[in-house]
Amino acid sequence: MSQEPSISRMVHYQSYGTPGGEYLPEPRAAVITEVGENGVVGLCVLNPTGQHFNRGVPFAEEPTPGHWNWPPRV
Repeated sequence: MSQEPSISRMVHYQSYGTPGGEYLPEPRAAVITEVGENGVVGLCVLNPTGQHFNRGVPFAEEPTPGHWNWPPRV
């Protein structure tokens, strides 16, 4: 990991999508709320229909459902 996670940093959380494929996995904006070991963090995930809190979210270099990653630079 090129950067270190810290509280209040904005990241992407990759949603799971639905089992039947009606909704595909997609990135969601998230705020780091706690930092654990080995890149595991707690997140406040911001969805179009509301927010949810998720603890113990692992890091992945590439977008992976159920993981967080740094947003791409544009």
